[in-house]
Amino acid sequence: MSTKIAKLEIENVKRVKAVKIEPTAKGLTIVGGKNGQGKTSVLDSIAWALGGDRKRPSDPDRQGSVNKPYLKITMSNGLEVERKGKNSDLKVIDPSGNKAGQQLLNSFVEELAIDLPRFMGATNKEKADTLLRIIGVGEKLALLERDENDLYNQRRTIGQISTQKEKYAAELPYYPDVPEDFISAKDLIDQQQEILSRNGDNQQKRQRVAEYQSQFQREEEWIQAKKGEIERLQQELANLEQQHQSTTNDLQTAQKTAEQLQDESTEELVRSIADIEEVNDKIRTNHSKDTAEEDARNYKKQYDQLSAKIDDARKEKSDLLHNADLPLEGLSVSEGELTYKDMKWDNMSGAEQLKVSTAIVRKLKPDCGFILIDKLEQMDLDTLKEFGEWLEQEDLQAIATRVSTGEECSIIIEDGEAVGQGEVITTISEATSENNAPSWKGEF
Repeated sequence: MSTKIAKLEIENVKRVKAVKIEPTAKGLTIVGGKNGQGKTSVLDSIAWALGGDRKRPSDPDRQGSVNKPYLKITMSNGLEVERKGKNSDLKVIDPSGNKAGQQLLNSFVEELAIDLPRFMGATNKEKADTLLRIIGVGEKLALLERDENDLYNQRRTIGQISTQKEKYAAELPYYPDVPEDFISAKDLIDQQQEILSRNGDNQQKRQRVAEYQSQFQREEEWIQAKKGEIERLQQELANLEQQHQSTTNDLQTAQKTAEQLQDESTEELVRSIADIEEVNDKIRTNHSKDTAEEDARNYKKQYDQLSAKIDDARKEKSDLLHNADLPLEGLSVSEGELTYKDMKWDNMSGAEQLKVSTAIVRKLKPDCGFILIDKLEQMDLDTLKEFGEWLEQEDLQAIATRVSTGEECSIIIEDGEAVGQGEVITTISEATSENNAPSWKGEF
């Protein structure tokens, strides 16, 4: 069972003349009063009594008093803590009557419970680190966040490269009327040589026609010259005529073949050879565009794969925190910062910040069943009621100050003393019966 404050007596500390309080065992005990009456001095006195010399006020003696400060706190476990005398020496007596010291107090008093502003004033990262440390997942979460950051940086780099590739590919021209493969000048020249060879054959055949024509002419002249010798040379003429007929047939055949021959033009190949570098440049450009688009697709695929890994890392972080023993429902850590109901610290209301801080500080040292809260006027009455109910539910005792003299206050401090205090003052929560409960309403 956690240790709480059962009774406290304070004399001549800062603004306090003499105050005795028996705080409620759980829930809120509110020390009210106007400004400058000694409310905060009550909390500072408790912090000094339990926290040791490091919590000692710089000037603890009440101004104008001839008596030295006196502090006495009785804990719920029977432990008595007393400071008195010229040097405000500490005296701790445990229930068995044995003397003890600050070390015993440190064993169950959480430092932040008596110095809540220190936690509330910490950086967002420090608050988150405190929470992760007490729930035992800080180291593992740090590894997950490091992996997530590495993946995020990789994905950002891949995304930038992918965008550059896409932009580069989009800016490149594309020539759909050129072939996919580069043109070879040797192949074009070989084709040209084949055509020229065939054209050369055709020219030879044309030359043979001329030769046949010349031979035919000579034979005609010879026949004419020999007609006078017809009788003598009739047989020879017949032979010549026969030969002439054969030559005529060859001539006719050659003429028909020559008429059917068509030379192939090398003009297109000449143009292709002349334009080969230009065409190949276009093909090169097409290949660059195709390569850039393929690179962009590959980087986009890597980007999507890294996104999936980041989602997995974030889910693992979420599961880790979801399954952790958190001190308050809705409390978590996101991107290295404390969150409550998905809100970061600066978006929480003052009441929510106080509730979160109280829950975390309680979790730090569960044996410490109390907490000190200054300046509770940030809460309206409805919020106070809800906060008090939450404290009771958590079996947590809170001694708080509030600039008020209303009925919500457990005790009113005026000029360093409790108003109307003769003997020990009990709190409203203890003095009020169930049938005469305070009329606080609303939601936290």
